Amino acid sequence: MTVDVHTHLVPHGWPDLAAACGGGGWPWLRIDSERAAMIMIGQTEFRPIGPQAWDRGVRRADMDADGIDLQVVSPTPVFFSYDRPAGQAVKLAEIFNDLTLQTLAGDPRFVPFCQVPLQDPDLACAELDRCRANGHVGVEIGNHVGDKDLDDAGIVAFLKHCAETGTPVLVHPWDMPGGPRLDRWMARWLTGMPAETHLSLLAMILGGAFDRLPPYLKICFAHGGGSFAFWLGRLENAWHRRGDVVRGCSEHPPSTYLDRILVDTVVFESAPLRLLVDTLGEDRVLVGSDYPYPLGERPVGEVVRKSGFLTAEQQHKLLTANALHFLGIEHSLGRSV
Repeated sequence: MTVDVHTHLVPHGWPDLAAACGGGGWPWLRIDSERAAMIMIGQTEFRPIGPQAWDRGVRRADMDADGIDLQVVSPTPVFFSYDRPAGQAVKLAEIFNDLTLQTLAGDPRFVPFCQVPLQDPDLACAELDRCRANGHVGVEIGNHVGDKDLDDAGIVAFLKHCAETGTPVLVHPWDMPGGPRLDRWMARWLTGMPAETHLSLLAMILGGAFDRLPPYLKICFAHGGGSFAFWLGRLENAWHRRGDVVRGCSEHPPSTYLDRILVDTVVFESAPLRLLVDTLGEDRVLVGSDYPYPLGERPVGEVVRKSGFLTAEQQHKLLTANALHFLGIEHSLGRSV
């Protein structure tokens, strides 16, 4: 069995969000043909998508081609709506979470993750509980809410609720900074996503979030944890040498928290995968792909299967066992896949 913990979905249409949620300027879907659509933000084209984003049959065929048995399906971050009033954001979350379950239709090969209005911890917890009761297994969150990082008290309260309910959390970068230097070559995706994910891990450590959260929180950071593994030595050095600035609320050196961190394998090459395994350990790395988007990995899991340095047991952990533990479904695999 091989599990992909990082994929996205876009429903094939949704209600008029201005009427359903209030406000204006919501994303909408321009249908160009039976097999092509465009996510629109106002009159601006955001991202082209195809049936892989909404068609279970197409997704299953691609999974079969890549040897993937289970696929975690999360929202596309453009729909998080953390910049909206919380009352509007929770209505949108309800719509998209319900559409996700309708799209997946209880297919046992898909593991649905919901979205929540993270700007309001109480509403976020309530929507998570509603979604868990309806069939969602986990939650995907963005790496920040405006100027609030993951060490914000409200976000920590939500993560504590996730820990207490056994809900796995996938942290995904979103809303990267723009500007003339970053709006070329997809630079916001090529540099901003790794930087944003790195920053979210710094907040969890230096902001003391891990110190305030139970050790059994299951939290995975997308895109290999960004640049965190490469710069861990720099972070460790700063913690020891500039404690007046860096230590902040962190009770222990950064390297102490490595067993609290999970990352996916969306790094594409053997060398960075080796760095992740060497830095975090073979139990902390899970296969992810970013399917169905073009900057994802296809065939899914190739970086693990062709790594050249992993033993058979280590490959099994990265392809299967680590993900099943993260999802909490080791003991529920009697279902057909």
